Amino acid sequence: MKRLIFLVFAMTYIMAGMARSNMNETSQCPFLDGKSISILGDSYSTFIGWIPSGYAVWYNSASTKTDVHKVENTWWWKLCDKTHCTLLTNSSYSGSTICNTGYNGTDATKSSFITRMKKDMGQDRVLQAKPQVIFIFGGTNDSWANVPLGKPKYENWTSDDLYQTFPAVCYMFDYLKKWNPGTKIIFLSNTELKATFYTGLQEACKHYDIDLIQLEKIGKQAGHPNIEGMEAIANQIISYLNKKK
Repeated sequence: MKRLIFLVFAMTYIMAGMARSNMNETSQCPFLDGKSISILGDSYSTFIGWIPSGYAVWYNSASTKTDVHKVENTWWWKLCDKTHCTLLTNSSYSGSTICNTGYNGTDATKSSFITRMKKDMGQDRVLQAKPQVIFIFGGTNDSWANVPLGKPKYENWTSDDLYQTFPAVCYMFDYLKKWNPGTKIIFLSNTELKATFYTGLQEACKHYDIDLIQLEKIGKQAGHPNIEGMEAIANQIISYLNKKK
């Protein structure tokens, strides 16, 4: 009986996977087709059960704040479905800043991008599988929390530097490129952030040869992408990468 139940479950799982793959038989983005991706993000990229244990989550099946109630509604699930890429790591933490300064000037070292990248995509995982593409979707909380932005700095970072956004951004780019050789890094920039944030981000991305996708017209509820917004994010990533080929 147990064997029969297992076989029924296995067949259901396989058929569900086949049905999903058949939805998009041809990848909408040849560049991402078959590639592995990882995400370093904030609340916009979270979904309960799909981020490391202990990381703060914003999106879940019971939320009344947006209409995103299923993991299939997230931008990264939609991207994988449309392009046949595979999610390797989702290092996303709700409310997190890139630098070590959080809301109200608090010390956010525990949750910052530059702390999590070392744990999930850094030296400690040097012998593990590397993503072929890393999407960094951040900066929103740095802008919203009015943390010190500072200026891009490309070497000799001090601990004080890493409490400012742009030195931390440069430190992040330098570190990820060092420990993920050959990986393409793409930064996704949210709408409606400070103009000064965009200026510094563009400078840092240019210096490190990081692709910068400036998102536009994202549908939101409670400041976060709704289903329409998630679809727009996935489609804008695809459009950008298809134009680069």
